Amino acid sequence: MKISAFPKCYLEQISFERSMTVFEWIEMSKVLGAEGLEMYEGFFTSLDDRYIDSVGDALRSCGYDMPMLCCSPDFTNPDPDERKKAIEKEAAMIQVTRRLGGPRAACRVLSGQRYPQVAREQGVAWVVEAIQQLLPVAREQDVVLAMENHYKDGFWKYPEFAQKQDVFLEIINAVPDREYFGVQYDPSNAIVAGEDPIGLLQRVVDRVVTMHASDRYLEPGATLDELRSSDGTIGYFSKLKHGVTGKGLNDYDRIFGILAQAGYRGWVSIEDGMNGMEEMKESIDFLKRMREKYFLTQ
Repeated sequence: MKISAFPKCYLEQISFERSMTVFEWIEMSKVLGAEGLEMYEGFFTSLDDRYIDSVGDALRSCGYDMPMLCCSPDFTNPDPDERKKAIEKEAAMIQVTRRLGGPRAACRVLSGQRYPQVAREQGVAWVVEAIQQLLPVAREQDVVLAMENHYKDGFWKYPEFAQKQDVFLEIINAVPDREYFGVQYDPSNAIVAGEDPIGLLQRVVDRVVTMHASDRYLEPGATLDELRSSDGTIGYFSKLKHGVTGKGLNDYDRIFGILAQAGYRGWVSIEDGMNGMEEMKESIDFLKRMREKYFLTQ
């Protein structure tokens, strides 16, 4: 198990406001003690090879690997031209993933947005078709497509089409490839969806290729029943807050116990920092303790 970091706290500054560069993030992250940094497609101001190589040079100069490029393709868009563009962009991102991360790096895929006019059966068919079209590109580049049980890309209007476990599993099970397609597991996203993260992990553990480790906690007085009734379809439950990994609602002893028993040896990335870099460092330190407890003794 290796540990990386994803700067959820700086997503808008790097990707939208452009008030911080990806190079500045790479440099400031050195205090965290991670072994890798995940990238996001919005971090890049160009896809020119020279620019991408300069990002790779910055990562390597700090001793980092690039285990996963987080992409947010919208495969459920009702407009066929937009779906085609999403597939073409994801194909380009697979090539960027190989350039930055090398062989067997992961490129995240999502299902797309939950457009009100798109029926479940149609949406599932579009997502599976898109993944099948991308698999030859992934094989050619020796990059693994990792589908996340996601909530919502920060720049989307609608939540994730496959936010709910039953839809997510239907898509996963419809793609039999286990060499170049797997699961990007995020236990906190299951909590946001009002579902059981342990139950999901038990169903997909043999296909997990990457993992995000963040945590959430309920404000005093809030209950899990309130969270479940909110069902995560409109927005984050207002009483569900970010916190240090290991101090929230996720049972990481059970999670890492299940992963270790299944022989997982991939990357785990904190998706954190909403309350500052100090909490990011604390989260990474927690993961290092979990690694020593569950993986270094195997």
